[in-house]
Amino acid sequence: MTARPTYLPAEERREVTVETVIHLAAEQNPADITTAAIAKRMGVTQGALFRHFPTKDAIIEAVMEWVSERLLARIDRAISATASPLEALEAAFMTHIDFISEHPGVPRMLFGELQRAEQTLAKRMVQILLSRYGEHLGRLVAEGKDCGELSATLNDKAAVTLFIGTIQGLVMQSLLAGDVRRIRANASSVFTLYRRAIEAAK
Repeated sequence: MTARPTYLPAEERREVTVETVIHLAAEQNPADITTAAIAKRMGVTQGALFRHFPTKDAIIEAVMEWVSERLLARIDRAISATASPLEALEAAFMTHIDFISEHPGVPRMLFGELQRAEQTLAKRMVQILLSRYGEHLGRLVAEGKDCGELSATLNDKAAVTLFIGTIQGLVMQSLLAGDVRRIRANASSVFTLYRRAIEAAK
């Protein structure tokens, strides 16, 4: 990770902290990341870190907010550049895959939060992200049915669940293989199968 100046504006310091946690999550179990490790990687004291985040949970919450904002914004941009709902679904799928490949610590943190028994704010933020994402996809599926691209008998909720579940499956396989960046290798062919399952008969 590139060294940063010791003195940074508050907002930039928060951004660097989030990026540091995501980098660390790609290297180790996110649950084992300590504020000491974060501060050490950043080249600052824990005291300096706590001036921007009162607790470790506050840092994790900032990471979840960062992921939500950037992932959905990238998907929105990708969708806006397409000419049809089916193209938009593919753009969303591949954009999501690219985001994970670029930030391999992200899925490890998301899965980690969802596995926690207690209902933390960070866990709730992940759930909200998935809900908002599902709403985006649901609108595309409905539009695809309306314009005849997707099967008129398609179950909207099932199509959204399969879309997200397909990405999660690719993530799990790449985590088992020990290299999240390998997720790109099978993404295109897997989406082709998904597409065949939802599109209208020709």
